[in-house]
Amino acid sequence: MSLWQALAAPFFDFGFMRRALAGAVTLAFGAAPLGVFLVLRRMSLMGDAMSHAILPGVAAGYLLSGLSLGAMMAGGIATGLAVALLSGLVTRLTPLREDASFAAFYLISLALGVLLVSLRGSNVDLLHVLFGTVLGLGNDALWLAGLVSTLTLFSLAAIYRLLVAECFDPGFLRAAGGRGWLAHFGFLALVVVNLVAGFQILGTLMVVGMMMLPALAARFWARRVATQMPLAVGLAALASWAGLVASFHFDLAASPAIILAAGLIYLLSLTLGPQGGLCRRRQGPVFSKEV
Repeated sequence: MSLWQALAAPFFDFGFMRRALAGAVTLAFGAAPLGVFLVLRRMSLMGDAMSHAILPGVAAGYLLSGLSLGAMMAGGIATGLAVALLSGLVTRLTPLREDASFAAFYLISLALGVLLVSLRGSNVDLLHVLFGTVLGLGNDALWLAGLVSTLTLFSLAAIYRLLVAECFDPGFLRAAGGRGWLAHFGFLALVVVNLVAGFQILGTLMVVGMMMLPALAARFWARRVATQMPLAVGLAALASWAGLVASFHFDLAASPAIILAAGLIYLLSLTLGPQGGLCRRRQGPVFSKEV
C-alpha cells in the first residue's frame, strides 16, 4: 500500500469520509479556541461537566421528536444554559466553589439523560447520542457545525480583550467597571452551543475531547494566547484526519479514534514541546500575559 493510498485515498474515494472530515474540522474551528480559554481560566474539567449537562435536553428532544437535530439541539442548549446559570447562582449564594456546583449538576444531568434515553430508545440510539455519528453526517449537521463555528469566532473576536483581562486580573476588571460577568456567561453560552453542535458529530462524551486536548497541546508550543488559538485549531484538524484514517484502515469506532489521536498529539506535545515540555531543561512559563 502506497503512502497516498494509506493517508489520502479514503477521503478522495469515499464521500462519507470527506463529510466526516469536513464535520470534524468545522467543529474544531469553534471548539478548540474555546478550549484555550477553558485552560487559561482553569476550567478544563468544567468543559467535561458541560458536555454531560446537555445530555438530558438532547434526550428529551429525542423522546419528543425522535432523531430530530433541531429538537435535540434546542433541548441541549436549554439544559446546558440552565446548568450554567444554576451553578453560577449556587456559587453566589452558598460557600460552594463554581467547580463543585458544576460537578453536582453534571452528575445529576448525566444520570437523568441516560435514564431518559433508556425509556424509549435502543442501545444503538444511546450509543449514537453518547458517541456521535461522524461517519454518517447529513447536511443539517454540517450546516449547524459551520454556523456555530462562525458565530463562535465572531463572538470571541468581540469579547477577546474582556476574556483575557478576566483570566489574568479579574479584580482589576471589576474595579475598572468592566463587564466581566457578561463575558463569563457569554463564554459559557458559547461552550454550551459548541457542545450541542458537536454531539451529533462526536457524541456528548467525546466532543469535549475536541475542545480540550488540542488546546492543552497548543500550550506546550506557544506562549501567546493569540498564537495558541489557531495552533489548537490546526492540531484538532490533524487529529481529525489521523483518527479517521486509523478508523478506516483498522475498523475502529471513528469518534474515539479521533479523540485518541488528539490524546497522542497532547502526549507528544507534553514530551517535546518547547514551552515547558518534559524534555526541556528549562521550563518556560505556563502562560504569557501577552495577548
